[in-house]
Amino acid sequence: MKRYQAGDKFPNLIFQTAYQSDIQTRDILKGKTVFWVLRYIGCPICRLDVSMIAERYKEFEDKNAQVFVVMQSDREHIRESLGEEQLPFEIICDVDMKFYDALNIAPASTVEELLGSRKDELEEKIAQAENSGFYHGDYEGEEQQLPAMFIVDEEGQISYAHYAKDLMDMPEIDDVLKML
Repeated sequence: MKRYQAGDKFPNLIFQTAYQSDIQTRDILKGKTVFWVLRYIGCPICRLDVSMIAERYKEFEDKNAQVFVVMQSDREHIRESLGEEQLPFEIICDVDMKFYDALNIAPASTVEELLGSRKDELEEKIAQAENSGFYHGDYEGEEQQLPAMFIVDEEGQISYAHYAKDLMDMPEIDDVLKML
C-alpha cells in the first residue's frame, strides 16, 4: 500500500469522535484541515501534544485551519481522560485502525525504533508531560504505533504528508503553523 504525499487526494473515511458518529472526512474539510495522527490518550506524550494543540488552537483558527487529532483510543477513554476539559477540536476515535490502515501509517517494528535516537529529547518531553500532570494511562491499540500528520485543503488535496520515523519525529506546532 502506498504512502500518501503532497498532491494526493486524501481518502474519504467514515469515523467517529468521542461525541459524534458516522462523520465523513469529505464533510468536515474547510480551510486547511490538519490530521494530527497520534497513538492513544493514555500515552503521556500524546496527551501533552493534545494539551499543547488546545492551548494554541486560536492560532490555527487565525490561519483558517482546523485540527482533528486521530487516536487509537475509544470514546470512553477519551471522555474519561479529558474529564471536564473541553477541547476546541475533535479527537477521532480509531479503535479499528481504519485511518492508520487507509493512510498506511505503520507501527515501528521494534521498541527501539519507536523510541528513536533522540533519547534526551524524548526524556525531556516525558518530563514535560509529567510536570503537566500527564502520566501513563491505559494501553490501547498498537503500542508501537508511529505518529503521522497530514494537511488537507477543502477539496481533499494533501498539501503536506509526514510519516514519523520515531516518536520525536513530528513537526512542532510552530512548524505546522508556518506551513499553514
